[in-house]
Amino acid sequence: MFFTCTLFKTLISAQDVPESMASRRWPRVVAGLISMMRLGNCAMGAAAVLLAAVICVGSEGVWDYLTEVILSMLVVAAFTGAGNSLNDYFDREVDRVAHPSRPIPRGLVSPSGAVVMSSTLFALSAAGGFVIGVPSFIIVVASAGVMLAYEVFLKSEGLMGNLAISWLTGAVFFFGGASVDGLDLAWILALLAFLATFGREIVKDVQDLEGDEGARTTLPMRLGARNAGILASLSLIGAVALSPAPYLLSLLSIWYIPFVVLADGIFIYSSLIHFEDPERGQKMIKLAMLIALVAFLFGGIL
Repeated sequence: MFFTCTLFKTLISAQDVPESMASRRWPRVVAGLISMMRLGNCAMGAAAVLLAAVICVGSEGVWDYLTEVILSMLVVAAFTGAGNSLNDYFDREVDRVAHPSRPIPRGLVSPSGAVVMSSTLFALSAAGGFVIGVPSFIIVVASAGVMLAYEVFLKSEGLMGNLAISWLTGAVFFFGGASVDGLDLAWILALLAFLATFGREIVKDVQDLEGDEGARTTLPMRLGARNAGILASLSLIGAVALSPAPYLLSLLSIWYIPFVVLADGIFIYSSLIHFEDPERGQKMIKLAMLIALVAFLFGGIL
């Protein structure tokens, strides 16, 4: 109760609201906190953990790790909410113009309240990871460090920022595999997600090259659009080259092959067309990533 009251006072402190009005502000503060977490993103992260767990041990094997999987889903949901709260804190000035409906610009949550919310959720994520096991705890702590570094230092730095986002994407699948002791397959899934995301992030930076001028220093600005595009293509081709590994290592069934061949074809196509049409290229990469997940899923359960 003491912690709840302290948290509530911190959340409204910057708004200079008399304590007599605190009870009337409570529903708005709760609405602001929920909005700041972005529950849709939290649900997607939790779903990715479940998908990774099913891929690694099959739909029947998941039942043997039901507690660990559910806790892992909650950890990733909390971690995602923590990251979004941290993002709202660091982007609060930009959001006054770009996203005025977000909780801090609207006055629903104070900047210090966003920090408290983020810190609390990160702490809960770390505690949950520790309960699940040492590998899960290490992944959570490392990812929290990457997230904080991204918001403080790396967001405006093209290459390192791209690497940070790619790590965070791959870590979700690695974390899901860790929850079911399936790291032998999870690392491949995570690395494929990392490579595909890295390629897509660079292509998106090429697409946004004009809009980013003066706002951030992206890889296309440093290397030129074509050279950055070549690096993106190499990352996508790296994902294609790695994709046969799960089948060759007898980790997935033959059902993996037709879907991953389709995904690889789209990856290769994307690595060629993004030079002329970055917008279409990054959308095709996203489609290939989705089909690759289907390949892992079918290969894991059939």
